[in-house]
Amino acid sequence: MVALVVSDLHVDATRPEIAQQFCDFLAGEARAASALYVLGDLFESWLGDDDPCPHKRAVVAALRALSVAGGALYFMHGNRDFMLGKRFCRETGGTLLADPTVANAAGRRVLLTHGDALCTDDLPYQRLRALLRDPVVLQRLHALKPAQRAALASEARAGSRAHVARQPAMLMDVNQATVVEVLRASGADTLVHGHTHRPGVHRLEVDGVPRRRIVTGDWYTQGSVLRWDGADFELAALARR
Repeated sequence: MVALVVSDLHVDATRPEIAQQFCDFLAGEARAASALYVLGDLFESWLGDDDPCPHKRAVVAALRALSVAGGALYFMHGNRDFMLGKRFCRETGGTLLADPTVANAAGRRVLLTHGDALCTDDLPYQRLRALLRDPVVLQRLHALKPAQRAALASEARAGSRAHVARQPAMLMDVNQATVVEVLRASGADTLVHGHTHRPGVHRLEVDGVPRRRIVTGDWYTQGSVLRWDGADFELAALARR
């Protein structure tokens, strides 16, 4: 059976068409898959597992319906939804994976990651990422009232847009030396990630051995899904109805 990999949906009240397309995808193609991997940024922001946004709740319900139907669900934190927690996993029936995680199928090792940790040229972002993954900081964020978390998320998005606008495009992409390092350390022949919103298949060599880096796309104008049958991968775009 085919496993599916997606990332960077950025579900939000301002883009209801994304939530609708993903719910249709979950009720359609995903029902026939052996597993669905969501490699981060499922949501534009996730204020905690008590986030009341109806568009996000509709996605949670659709994910639950998939798991009840027998589908295996796996999630990974992104830079936008790093506060996904245990309650979210209970409500959806999914499992939260460490970033990165090695998946094995048909004797192949595939390294799955959101992708932001590979963008090591962007030093200010990497410092912020480390701060927001600190357990003490996360505990303090969870302790805030939902309205306070919403205000912080809005401020963070504005800061992120300003930061991206100031940075050269090359700094926002992955660092090739870092890609080589993680492939070498993991022993994987394929690296799959999102985050950069630059879908594609890139071939490289690590210590003389052919490897691949596959980037899943965002869902702003269309869907993006990676189909994996254990032997090979197919990166496809899903047209929006």
